Parts: sequence; C-alpha cells; structure tokens
Amino acid sequence: MAKRRRHGVVEAPTLEELISPVQQAKKRRLEEKSPGAWSVEEVTHYLSRAGLDESVAKAFRDHSISGRHLLGLTSVELQEMGIGALGQRKELLSLINSLSRISLSGHEKVFNDPIHGHIEIHPLMVKIIDTPQFQRLRNIKQLGGCYYVFQGASHNRFEHSIGVGYLAGELVSMLQSKQPELNISQQDLLCVKIAGLCHDLGHGPFSHMFDGSFIPQAIPGSHWKHEEASVMMFEYLLSSNNLHSEFEGYGLGERDVLFIKEQIAGPREGHSPIKDWPYSGRHEEKSFLYEIVANKRNGIDVDKWDYFARDCHCLGIPTNFDLRRFMAFARVIEVKHRKQICTRDKEVGNLYEMFHTRNSLHRRAYQHKTSNIIEYMLTEALLKADPHLYLRGVNGSVRMSEAIHDPVAYTRLTDSVTQRILESTEPALQESRDILAKIERRELYKCVGQTAPPSGVYLSKDTSSQLATDIIDSLMGVCPLTSADLVVDLVTFDYGKGDENPIDYMSFYSKHEPEHAIKVRKDQVSEMLPHKFREQIVRVYCKRLDKASLEAAQRYFLAWCRKLSCVTPEGSPEENDFTPYGTPYTTPLKSEDNTTPVNAGSAVRQLFSKIASHKQ
Repeated sequence: MAKRRRHGVVEAPTLEELISPVQQAKKRRLEEKSPGAWSVEEVTHYLSRAGLDESVAKAFRDHSISGRHLLGLTSVELQEMGIGALGQRKELLSLINSLSRISLSGHEKVFNDPIHGHIEIHPLMVKIIDTPQFQRLRNIKQLGGCYYVFQGASHNRFEHSIGVGYLAGELVSMLQSKQPELNISQQDLLCVKIAGLCHDLGHGPFSHMFDGSFIPQAIPGSHWKHEEASVMMFEYLLSSNNLHSEFEGYGLGERDVLFIKEQIAGPREGHSPIKDWPYSGRHEEKSFLYEIVANKRNGIDVDKWDYFARDCHCLGIPTNFDLRRFMAFARVIEVKHRKQICTRDKEVGNLYEMFHTRNSLHRRAYQHKTSNIIEYMLTEALLKADPHLYLRGVNGSVRMSEAIHDPVAYTRLTDSVTQRILESTEPALQESRDILAKIERRELYKCVGQTAPPSGVYLSKDTSSQLATDIIDSLMGVCPLTSADLVVDLVTFDYGKGDENPIDYMSFYSKHEPEHAIKVRKDQVSEMLPHKFREQIVRVYCKRLDKASLEAAQRYFLAWCRKLSCVTPEGSPEENDFTPYGTPYTTPLKSEDNTTPVNAGSAVRQLFSKIASHKQ
C-alpha cells in the first residue's frame, strides 16, 4: 500500500484501505443488496459490523435468521431467541427499523395527491401500481353513475386506492412510534399499506353498481362481493408480474401475503367473533391491525377517511370530520381480551361528524334520485348485453357476469364496456345501445314521487317488483300502465350499522386513564344527536316519458300512498283533483304532519308485512 503524504506528513491509512479488496467487494454487495434478500451469513456479518456483541450474532446464526425474517422481528421473538437484555433488544429493534428506512432512502416515489398533498410511496407499492391489474382502476369511476349528475365526480378507484394505502401507513406509523410495546414490525407496516392499496382491485364497471345491482340480477342467488374479486386480482397481480421475488426482497413471505388478503376479504365465514380468532396472517395480539383498512367492528377505517375527503372535494360538499385529529389521539387498548384502536373521549363529537358526513353524502350524492335511475338504466343495458358480449379469459371467452371468477377477463372489464356496446354494430346488442343512447340524450326514466314506509316497517330489495305490481294492479282496477312501466327504488339511509349506533361499538379513553377503555353513551354527548340510525324511502319512476303516462303514474302513486297510509308528499292534491305532472310535491312530510288518520297504522303494517314477505 502506497503511503500518502500531506504537507510532508505521512497520513495513516483509512479503515477502507485496511480492509482487503475481497472484504471491500463483499461490503459493497451487502450494501447494494436489499436487506430483505440477505442470507443468514450476511445478516450476522451486518450485526458484527454494527458493533453488537458476538453472542447476538451467534443467536441469529443459530436460529437461521435471514433478511426476510430480520425485518419482521419483534421484542418477544428476540427474547425467545435468547436475547434477554432489554437494552440489547431495544438496540436491535432500533437498528432493524433504521435499516428499513436506510434501505428505502431515495427509492420512494413522491406522488402529488390533491387530497393528501405530496406523499411518499414505498418502492414495492410502486411496483404494484405499475401493473395492468392496478392500472385498470384508472378506468373505473369511484362514484359510478354520480358522474352523470355531478360533473366534478370524475375521480377513479385508482387515486382512491393510492390514498388509502398512504393513510393506512400514516396510522400504523403513528401507533408504531407512540406505542413501541405493540411490537409493530416493518413487515406489519408494509403489509397494511399494501392491503390499503389493493383493497379495491376487484371493483367492476361503475364500482358498486356492478356488485350491488348487476351481479345479483345476472346471477340470481349470488352473494358475490367485490372483496372476493380483489383477493383474486391481487393473487393474479403477484403471479402474472413475478412479484413474489420482489415481496421476498422486502422480507414478505407467504404468511404476509395471507395477512394482506385477510385484511381485504375480512374474517372467514362461520367464525365466532368473540371466542374464535378468525385469521392466520397475524396472531390475536395484533388484532388491531385488522381494523385499519376495513374495520368490520364499527366501520371507522382509512378507506372511509379517504373517500369521504376525496368525494367531498370532488362533489363540492363540505365535511367537518378531521381525520388527522383522530389519528393524533388514536391508541391501542385491550378491550375484552382483544386489542382495539381507541381514541380520546373528547373525540366522540368528531366521530359523529364522520358518520354525519357519510349520511350527507348518501342523501346528496350517492343516493341522488337521478344518479340512481341512471345506474338502473346502465344495469339494464349491461344485463341485456351480457348474453352477447364476451371477454377473453384464461381458457377462452367468458361473459361479463362470468368474468368475476376469471382474472384475465376481469382485467379487461372496466367502465369502457359501455363504449364498446355503443360502438358495436351487432344486432344482438341493439337493445343495450338504445338504453345507453337514452342516457346520453338524457331521456331518463322520470321520478313521479317518493314516500316513506310506516314507522317500524323495513322493506328488502326483493320487494321492489311486488311493490310496482301493487301500485298498478291492486288500487285502481283499470290502468293505462303496467308494473313493467314502473321502477320502484328502495333507498336506505343509515350510519353503516343498520338501525344501530356505530359509536356504541367504539371504545374511548380518558386523559387520566389512557390504558383503560371506556364507552361514551349518546346522552353523554348531546341531546341533539339522532334518535334513529336508519330510515328508508320508496321512490317510484315511470319508464314512459309522455305526459299522459307520467300524470297517470303520479296519480296512482299518490292514491297508493293514501291507501297504505304512507307519508304523502307535501302539497299533494286531493284525490279527485287534477294536477299536471311536474308540480313540486315530491318531498315527504314527517308522519306527525300527515293528515292521514293514525288509527290506520296497524292495517298498513300488516299490508306492508304481507308485501315484504311475498317472496319468502
């Protein structure tokens, strides 16, 4: 080694110069290689270089800890490996976490999101985003038919999914830093972020219209939900893009992939939520991780936080829910032998604002009378096209309704299917083209009125056709319309838990007892909060657009309301009066303002019960 001189003084060799060329090459390879791909020897070499005791390196070698296992180690697992000193375990965990951050440094991509600002996306998540299965979400409208009513609702599932992945990481990181005793590993963090990113991979054309309206009619009796397709598409995304090795490079194995799929699909069917632990991806001590992307217990999760903020922004609807404030006060506490995400007692008002925002969005946009009928017409068009429109699948061509079980075909199924129908010249698709052309020309089925069922009566979707028949056939005898000319839309508004208050399923903590979970009753918050958490309205549309048919449909609808002692619309005419179609009397009054005799209620409930049980 040549000696170096500086100002006539011989300088001592640097540490790098003392290491042999072979060792230098080995060090460079180790630094360039992703930590998740390190071998057992490379892990122990790294620990020795970090200045840890030789007994630590020996414990890692004896337990064959490779890079894939290294990034997911917890304090409990280190103790089981024989590293008993608390100081050593803390030092190791800090080293592992810093190693994960250093390995990512400069590799994240920055996305400029209109809702969350400039956000950093993990390189593995970028790999997922840059696949055909994820890019497909660019062509699926977040709000389906709402875009035909609200011109700002042009956003897609693509940007929503990225936002959910980001928020999931923010919440987990906050819990990880505030509560190190939870033993949240870097693998846990990455898995939750990926689950948030991929939770909507299975949405079909026009989002919820596909699984909520099209599939139940195309496949009667089917209980298929888009979450099933999300898992299918996630598995296909991994295999078709050779991402399993990429996952392993970041320390994610088969159990971690299972954990991601469990967060998307929810618990297995038939389990007891109290006695059984329904998951295999993570042990019960990390139950709180399953509440972040899709919270099945109370509906408070990052999925809702993103779409509330994003939809309100695009629709021009204000929101008072502060998701950052909720995350700042989030804390994991053991409740009934299971760890749950709780928040400060003073944040209960913020949560009521969240569910109020949900209710407002449904009333003003998601269940808008015009967007609902547009989605009904879109469903009609797709149902008529289904027997004649095929997509290339795994083993040949399949119909749209069959594509839900074929990932190759499903990758090609987006909102663009309507354009494909419109551009087609096939005679078999003529009926579908006619319906879609009516939507483009705004020749929509007209709403002739809406009402509410009597108090205490709840109707299922299956009763819609029977209600249409009842309106036409059982009231006036001779009628120029048939039940096929009417569309009955049953719309339910709730807080996400049926007729229950979702806040009853949330636990809180006080400032002075942060480790003790408590409940906050509604009457402890305000007397001005809702007393009911679910209500339903019945909307009636007429498919015939000529004035005579619309007037007839409106008159029969009002007569039907009177017969059943339903809430009659404000300003509605007397039974024998003639009022042209188009008069503004479609806003229901509250039952106490109705002039209908109260003593008719019992008979009404019996008749509605008969209608509701018609198909049972």
